[in-house]
Amino acid sequence: MKTPRNLVVAQSGGPSPVINSTLRGLVEAARGFPQIGEVYGARHGIEGVLKEQFINLSAQPEEEIALLRYTPAAGSIGTCRYKLKSHQNDDFDRCIDVFRAHNVGYFVYIGGNDSMDTANKIATLARERGMDLVGIGGPKTIDNDVGDSEFKLIDHTPGYGSTAKYWMHAVQNANEENAGSCPADPVLVLQAMGRKIGYIPAAARLADPAREMPLQIYLAESPCSLEALADQVNDQLGRDGRCLVVISEGFNVGSIGERKDSFGHTQFSSSESTVCQVVVNYLNKVGLKAKGSARGNVPGTDQRHSMARAKCARRSPLVGKAVTWRRSCGTRVRFTACGSTRFPFPTSPTASEPFPKLGSVPAATMSLMILCATRSRWWAMRWCRCR
Repeated sequence: MKTPRNLVVAQSGGPSPVINSTLRGLVEAARGFPQIGEVYGARHGIEGVLKEQFINLSAQPEEEIALLRYTPAAGSIGTCRYKLKSHQNDDFDRCIDVFRAHNVGYFVYIGGNDSMDTANKIATLARERGMDLVGIGGPKTIDNDVGDSEFKLIDHTPGYGSTAKYWMHAVQNANEENAGSCPADPVLVLQAMGRKIGYIPAAARLADPAREMPLQIYLAESPCSLEALADQVNDQLGRDGRCLVVISEGFNVGSIGERKDSFGHTQFSSSESTVCQVVVNYLNKVGLKAKGSARGNVPGTDQRHSMARAKCARRSPLVGKAVTWRRSCGTRVRFTACGSTRFPFPTSPTASEPFPKLGSVPAATMSLMILCATRSRWWAMRWCRCR
């Protein structure tokens, strides 16, 4: 029987909702293969290999590895956007030398298209140099663009399902928001990720399979001019009085002052403008066939607070008074609404409340105030329990 050889796993590209589940699966599955020795995680992708920064995942308790299933993003071992280009011989040489030094026989790179290419290049180079190295690509991308156009190789990539579900709910929520605020802003534009691939914006249709919403979806693969887009939006306004626009971040609207990453991909969130903002500006410039303006979507605050306050107002008959919203301290954050003090409207805080001066509020209280005002109540509870 051959001597077991070690496995190195690394992650690359943007984090997805399930990237750590893939990592967990690899670590747990490796335990059942006698030909695999230790499993090492490269800290921050291929950069961790180049810097020889490894985490021994096999040495971690099983319950700790199991928790990766519930761990969001890629903070466990980190990710990177460092591309090994064909002319970077020193980097390739360094990878091979590090793998030899650590008796690595298996290299798994979790990521998108470029990560698959990197795993293949390193494995090919290793074979050319007489090293028995198995290169494996772990498909992970919310874009759903790894595989072939006929879906014979990969039905869908891990990460896309969660993202599609997110957009389904996001569009349903945006539709309710738009329906309520359409007298002021009848057009709501939402920008979806995916660069030049339209699977994510296309998932917006899951929110309205019966096609009852005034929803328009614009994919990067199906370009049209801003003039044509505006005409279609105004036609929708003529029929429904409002319009939801979901548009790909890679939709061609001209220059947005793009910034590029090391792979040569546009970093849309780092560029000078966004497709969403360009579309909003253009629609407002040419004018809408409805009162109000177009605007881009900005996530609202947690709705649970509004529900609790509404229940309080319903239970307490108020005449010319407003319900207060107070905090009671303890191991968990609790807001006291029902049965709380009510005060006359002339003394209510109708003006904007400024951020408290530094030192006027205890640091722990301030942290909880910010967290609860900007995140969901579940995260606030989780934060408190972990302190």
